[in-house]
Amino acid sequence: MALNFIAKAPANFLRFTQPRLATFGRYAKVELTPPMPNELGQVVKSSARLLASTLTFKWATVSVGEAAVNAVIVAEVACWFFIGECIGKGSVIGYQV
Repeated sequence: MALNFIAKAPANFLRFTQPRLATFGRYAKVELTPPMPNELGQVVKSSARLLASTLTFKWATVSVGEAAVNAVIVAEVACWFFIGECIGKGSVIGYQV
């Protein structure tokens, strides 16, 4: 029984991972591309809306679900920043001077 499971493991692994990798590839092709020059207008408009909502305290009226999603996004951005810092400085602790 165990030998049969081990013998089928590579086929099962491929059958499990191929559709997931295809889905990842489709999303990565769209989401990981740099912004196009024609999308810079949207960035300016979005930044202006963000500034306006900050000044009018509109952010204080979001629902708990939206606040949770925003908190997760902020945490993800912070984690990527710190990972980039560790890669850039070449170690987890301290800078090489």
